[in-house]
Amino acid sequence: MYMAYGWPQVIPLQQGLCPSSQRVVFLKNVNRLLLIVSPTHFELWSTSQHRVRLGKHMRDSDSVEREGENLQAVWSPDTKLIAILTSSFFLHIFKIQFSDKRIYIGGKQPSALCLASISLLLSEQVPFAGKNLSVSNIVSDNKHMLLGLSDGTLYSMSWKGEFYGAFQFDPYPLASIEDSLLPRTLDNGLSPNSQPKILMPNHIIPNKFEINQLELCLPLRLLFVLYSNGQLVSCSISKKGLKQVDCIKAEQRLACVDAVCASVAVEQQILAVGSRRGTVDLFDLAESVTLIRTVSLYDWGYSMDDTGPVSCIAWTPDNSSFAVGWKLRGLTVWSVSGCRLMSTIRQIGLSSASSPIVKPNHDCKYEPLMGGTSLMQWDEYGYRLYAIEEGSSDRILSFSFGKCCLSRGVSGTTYIRQVIYGEDRLLIVQSEESDELKMLHLNLPVSYISQNWPVQHVAASKDGMYLAVAGLHGLILYDIRLKKWRVFGDVTQEQKIQCKGLLWLGKIVIVCNYVDSSDTYELLFYPRYHLDQSSLLCRKPLLAKPMVMDVYQDYILVTYMPFDVHIFHLKLFGELTPSGNPDLQLSAVRELSIMTAKSHPAAMRFIPDQFPRKSISNNYSSPSSDSLSREPARCLILRANGELSLLDLDDGRERTLTDSVELFWVTCGQCEDKTNLTEEVSWLDYGHRGMQVWYPSPGANSFKQEDFLQLDPELEFDREVYPLGLLPNAGVVVGVSQRMSFSASAEFPCFEPSPQAQTILHCLLRHLLQRDKIEEALRLAELSAEKPHFSHCLEWLLFTVFEADISRPNVNKNQISIPNHAKSTLLEKTCDLIRNFPEYFDVVVSVARKTDGRHWADLFSAAGRSTELFEECFQRRWYRTAACYILVRSICLSK
Repeated sequence: MYMAYGWPQVIPLQQGLCPSSQRVVFLKNVNRLLLIVSPTHFELWSTSQHRVRLGKHMRDSDSVEREGENLQAVWSPDTKLIAILTSSFFLHIFKIQFSDKRIYIGGKQPSALCLASISLLLSEQVPFAGKNLSVSNIVSDNKHMLLGLSDGTLYSMSWKGEFYGAFQFDPYPLASIEDSLLPRTLDNGLSPNSQPKILMPNHIIPNKFEINQLELCLPLRLLFVLYSNGQLVSCSISKKGLKQVDCIKAEQRLACVDAVCASVAVEQQILAVGSRRGTVDLFDLAESVTLIRTVSLYDWGYSMDDTGPVSCIAWTPDNSSFAVGWKLRGLTVWSVSGCRLMSTIRQIGLSSASSPIVKPNHDCKYEPLMGGTSLMQWDEYGYRLYAIEEGSSDRILSFSFGKCCLSRGVSGTTYIRQVIYGEDRLLIVQSEESDELKMLHLNLPVSYISQNWPVQHVAASKDGMYLAVAGLHGLILYDIRLKKWRVFGDVTQEQKIQCKGLLWLGKIVIVCNYVDSSDTYELLFYPRYHLDQSSLLCRKPLLAKPMVMDVYQDYILVTYMPFDVHIFHLKLFGELTPSGNPDLQLSAVRELSIMTAKSHPAAMRFIPDQFPRKSISNNYSSPSSDSLSREPARCLILRANGELSLLDLDDGRERTLTDSVELFWVTCGQCEDKTNLTEEVSWLDYGHRGMQVWYPSPGANSFKQEDFLQLDPELEFDREVYPLGLLPNAGVVVGVSQRMSFSASAEFPCFEPSPQAQTILHCLLRHLLQRDKIEEALRLAELSAEKPHFSHCLEWLLFTVFEADISRPNVNKNQISIPNHAKSTLLEKTCDLIRNFPEYFDVVVSVARKTDGRHWADLFSAAGRSTELFEECFQRRWYRTAACYILVRSICLSK
């Protein structure tokens, strides 16, 4: 999840020879370096903590007149060479060398910046010059380059300046085009499986066609060829990359008729295709390039007339989100599930008629990229999105982003504190005394972040009172109550730690450390009261780099490639205090090797057993406590492709539960006290379907599929609010959305993440009532009675139950409501539950006023006669509520 914050920064660029005709033709970020190529020069910038121009190369007027302006460019994967093709088809190859002299930017320690010298190695005209051909962009591997020509051929070159010639490419793949589907609607989160097929004619690609774009994905051995008429062809390439051009074979034509750009997410194996209609189609490359869903701004009131066609697409480094830029106006960032995370386009109305194209002027502040977006690039950490406005060459806009790992990888998660982390700060969702959510910006100590930029891992303790933060080296701890930081006193110890993951185990912080000298990984256990080698509780070498990790009470789960699961049990002897001399011991209790061809796990979480136990979160543990501690027998697996499954740790069997999941929360067993309002839920997950709730089923097999999964429409956030986490003590899901504020002193608006809360109490109460757990529902409601949203939850509960009751066929209603001795209906049980609270009278009349009066008889037959409810309100001197019942009574009499 990525959310923009702060004001966009402006990076000034050098003016070229002809500023009136300038535009940036290439933008690329690799290894903390940003390359910007303009028609007459190019610049190299640092994208580390300090944005500094490291080098530039200016072409003289004679060179531009003789060889033409820079037209296309490509950067070698090792960042040592730059190849530029000019408008007169001259190939220039430049070499980049960095000096040994460091750049000092304040402080006592030198930064990692050093100046770059750029030299021209080759200037030669390509053989196809003079043939009146146009070219596509250039793609490359370590040794070879490839570009597409307007005659439909692919031209191959080497980084040594060797020209291998054109290759006649057959665009007609063997796969039938009728096997793919076209999008039927523009809804975000579209799933095409239930849509009818649209057959595409076989003569769409004419005999004469031009190649407009090449998209190369070396890890997947795929090359995508985009033609000027909007057709996109998927091709396979050789294991040797672009060396063997004749091995490039067309495999499948995608269901696209107006594609203008494409971008591949390697980790997720998703292809994003932008269209002339301003929409983006997402295709699953692991499933025969099938359409997943379509995202657009149509639902926010903007059509193609407002934004124009898609101009560029850029995936975040972890492939969980992607940015979309349009030709005429703005850019937007979406999650894979279709949640709009950030947009530079101001939301004015709900229809395109109320959202016209606003022309910028000097009298008012206007939105960024008002003239459209031509190029975009994320930095390697995902903290910055660099964008260039269409037709601009004098500056780059840099947007700051915070992100949240959301239960993925080897860093822990929390259910009490939601944290978004930026490159040098934390954005913490704070709950005030009024239960109002606010966003707190917490800057990291300069002494730490200046030497260890950027932030890479963040984990919160289970109670949410401590935060562990790790940068490039070392780690620091933050006490939220005391508002104090704890750091390593010895800097040399700090620099020996390269943190690859963080977990909390009670009062102990676990660091997954990479040892550079031996190329190995290990677990380091530090007490939260002291960060020092002398206080290290345990050091556990690991077999390899861990894929995912999790911790629950005294157990740690570590998973290695390809899918080996190891579970360790921890014992702590002595008091966990500076004077207690504690001793921590680890023992392996389980090892599993899962044989599967599925995608690798992105996250795994223990499913706690519902037994009381003591844990290492206490100050001490003794062998006598083993009888009260039971190893979890199951865990949830979220794979990289979004598949959620349940793994039995006893026999190694894995059962698929659902797909298209982006994140999940295990809710049971997350609170050690009795205030967990979500204990009756097994877990929740979130994806393009919205929020799904998984309840424990009755019987011996508590995880059987029947009545296990429920999709509650009431739990859905708006598609511009992304859920961050769960607060079990409050029974709410916390999400975040983007807001913009404007200032007279700033050119651009400030992006402000805004936390949102969504209660799930009404869903939990309905679940309990449906299963006749009346006492449990009453106890849960009593625990929530002091919450500010309690009355609203009761009203929501009664409204949803009443709506479902009146929506059922009359025959079913009569069958269960006529006999006096019959079992109580869900509506009656709901009214009986709410009757235990003083909010009952307000809730009933509010639901009545929100529903059709023709069905009031059904409501008041279960809730009580309206005249009796009025009289009781009047006797209690609740005159406003009594007046509402008079209004309801008068409406009934008038009918």
